[in-house]
Amino acid sequence: MRKSTILLSSLLLVGSLLLTACSNNSNTNNAAATDNSATVTAAADGATGSAASSSPAPVPAGALSEPYTATDLSKLPAVAQNRTDTIIVGLTDPSGAFTPYFQESGYDGNVSSLLYASLVTVDEKGVPAPELAESWDVSEDQLTYTFHLHKDLKFSDGSPLTADDVAFTWTIQYDKAYDGGSSLPTLNVKGGQAYKEGKATTIEGIKVIDPQTISVTLEKPNATALVVLGSNVLSKAYYGKDYKFGQLEYIKKLHEKPLGDGPYKLEKFIPGQEVRLVANENYFKGKPKTEHFIYKTSEGDVWQFLETGEVDYASFSATDENIEKLKALGYVNILPYTPSTYGYMQVNLKHEQLKDKLVRQALMYGLDRQSIYVDATQGAGAIANIPASPISWAYTEEGINPYKYDPEKAKQLLDEAGWAVGANGIREKDGKPFSIHYLGSKSKNTDIFIAVAKENFAALGIDFQPEVFADFNSLVSKVEGGDYDLVSFSTSMLTDPADGFMQFFDGEITDYENPKFLELYNKALATSDIEERKAVYKELYQLFNDELPILFTSYKKTVYAYNGRIQNLSVSPFIGLAGSLPEWTLK
Repeated sequence: MRKSTILLSSLLLVGSLLLTACSNNSNTNNAAATDNSATVTAAADGATGSAASSSPAPVPAGALSEPYTATDLSKLPAVAQNRTDTIIVGLTDPSGAFTPYFQESGYDGNVSSLLYASLVTVDEKGVPAPELAESWDVSEDQLTYTFHLHKDLKFSDGSPLTADDVAFTWTIQYDKAYDGGSSLPTLNVKGGQAYKEGKATTIEGIKVIDPQTISVTLEKPNATALVVLGSNVLSKAYYGKDYKFGQLEYIKKLHEKPLGDGPYKLEKFIPGQEVRLVANENYFKGKPKTEHFIYKTSEGDVWQFLETGEVDYASFSATDENIEKLKALGYVNILPYTPSTYGYMQVNLKHEQLKDKLVRQALMYGLDRQSIYVDATQGAGAIANIPASPISWAYTEEGINPYKYDPEKAKQLLDEAGWAVGANGIREKDGKPFSIHYLGSKSKNTDIFIAVAKENFAALGIDFQPEVFADFNSLVSKVEGGDYDLVSFSTSMLTDPADGFMQFFDGEITDYENPKFLELYNKALATSDIEERKAVYKELYQLFNDELPILFTSYKKTVYAYNGRIQNLSVSPFIGLAGSLPEWTLK
């Protein structure tokens, strides 16, 4: 399991306000969400115009179905009243690796989403939309993509951004030393493998036509290609100055001084305290309307930060209690939101007891997910059974097992799998007791899960051993080392149905081998026809619902609460708040 990949699978800690900056190829698809995690993300992998255009609107969250406007701004704390050119948002402490494709956590990606722009973004319906590229052409055979850049694009230092920078960005992701989380190499750019193997000095399929035009040819069609190719652009003059094939370590030295083309520039990073950003006067859409943006990275209570005015924006589980408490503040606007994500437990398929499908099914039947994810959250959640969000155009419940809580069915399956109850009440097989080592982040939700799971699994004859981490990096190290059976995660925003399977391709989950899965996955990518893709994804969801290479948990319903002075804030189910953030102002 690659460090860069699992760290991009950031576990959010309680009280953190995650603004998941999943630029198109960052692949922070497996960032685990908590109740208090807000989401701001750049365009996610794999939007297709035909598919995304029919996406449904977000499901209303909790008891609030319409945006709620602040009723009394005079109640706003003085510290927030006095800010004139600065907006502050909370964020779990990033590592400082702010270079796209080389980030060490989703929190680094949060920062880079404001430092870098993409060739292509997606609109509020998930349809690909122009950003740095003002237009593009796709060949009839769906293999060649030609991007036409806006004229006079600049990086934040004023240097020109051209097609050469795009070519460099694509090329280094095929370098044999690249081990980041990008999904671009999976597109099979023509000549990419030859370059990676050192058999060619350039990638045959990448052609710079002129400073504003570049084309790329794939070996086979891929429905996610447009947005995957249309990700962040790195400066060749800056990031490629010392580039030599097979040597990418030098880029780490540039993390502290990123050179981007997005709405903001890095002013100062103070680990454990804050990330200070300043408006980029060279941003191609115009300098952002708010001069300073700060990520407050100090750990603390989200409610406290919002109530004291230390932050201007927060996200909460959409419980009736939270909504009423937020309304009582008087000075916050409230926005109901259901993100295009799903929660799951990653299963260590290397461990013998979990290799058996019957055992994984027993764990699903034997866990009271309704109590954990719905009842305990006052309805601010729903049960997940497939790797897709209910707002996805591919979502289906046809032929899907809901795995309703049924401990007797779970016991039956464990018996069939050969796990017999021993003298001490713990099941055994081949002389080994059945034990589950669970990893979680410190939070109220984790406490609830552990309390219910411990009781549920004990009733099945399973020894449940939870381990809780207050420190994110410590938990990640544990997962990397493979010393776990189950660990809770949630995806970041999913634009295309293919995104829901990325953990099986980005190096995070490496032990699920099923030819049928690969056959269906590739079949779904081979066409851009939405009805054809929908039919294939239904088969895929049914397969995963039966095989359970991961254990599905829940969908979250949240509310965003933000300072009533902030104007022009909007949210997309696919790119979160990133699209509107440069327009935010304080009235």
